[in-house]
Amino acid sequence: MASFDDLKFQEFEVAADLLSANPNASTVSASSNNPAPIQGDFKLDLSEEEAGQEENSELLKGEKQIGGFWTFEYYQSFFNVDTMQVLDRIRGSVMPLPRRNFIKHHIRGNPDLYGPFWICATLVFSMAISGNLSTFLSNLGQPQYQYRPQFHRVTIAAVAVFVYAWLVPLCVWGFLTWRKGTEPQISSYSFLETVCVYGYSLFIYVPTSVLWMIPLNWLQWLLIVVATAISGSLLVITFWPIVRDDTKLTAFATVTAIVLLHGLLAVGCKIYFFQTVAAPAPSSPTVPPLTQNHMTLLTSLTKGH
Repeated sequence: MASFDDLKFQEFEVAADLLSANPNASTVSASSNNPAPIQGDFKLDLSEEEAGQEENSELLKGEKQIGGFWTFEYYQSFFNVDTMQVLDRIRGSVMPLPRRNFIKHHIRGNPDLYGPFWICATLVFSMAISGNLSTFLSNLGQPQYQYRPQFHRVTIAAVAVFVYAWLVPLCVWGFLTWRKGTEPQISSYSFLETVCVYGYSLFIYVPTSVLWMIPLNWLQWLLIVVATAISGSLLVITFWPIVRDDTKLTAFATVTAIVLLHGLLAVGCKIYFFQTVAAPAPSSPTVPPLTQNHMTLLTSLTKGH
């Protein structure tokens, strides 16, 4: 039987010849217990991976920095919502619940302009189209009526809706900011949050304006009351916690002004776009008045007989 010493690795003459022919070559001896040290520093470049991980962490935390207002990324952040979020906010606007603040439960952390913009655009066309159809249906069956679509109503509706959706929130936000300036300890909403809640509050007027084309005056006014009550309660639930610490007169005056302005938009649109236009009455032939010559001729004819 071979002894343990016979199992040792040995250096053969062929390896020695190779080393002598190529001095730069190296061999690894299995009998060596200490491997040769690696010359130089061994570095692993993870700059790209680390940058990607940092970017993902910023996205998850919502802390990713955006550019200035002149960049596309700045405005892109205002439309960073998906379909489910928009539907959830619409559902919350048409079903306001007491003690469930719309901004805190649906908007806070990610206010958007996508939903408000398309809601206002849809409301503009629904009011203009339904107004023309309402005028047509109210005069249906009258031969004297000639249908003429009034395309200028689209422009007037766009001005009314978009001015309201931006100017009124600007005034409300300015008032809340002024209050916070006088009393820094009270809370307030940002301008984008105020615009967002006003935009979603207008959604209830979209189906209401479609039903307004039914030429029943009492039904149209009933729909105005219901729509104003729903959207107005959404605004009251949202803004009342901000102003309730003021005096009772100031708090109620602020909330009442918000609801009245919201209701005036619906009343003004109903009166202008859905007024009943009566067909012109048929013209009857008119008898020309008798002149002096006619009277003289009539007298002579009477005397001749």
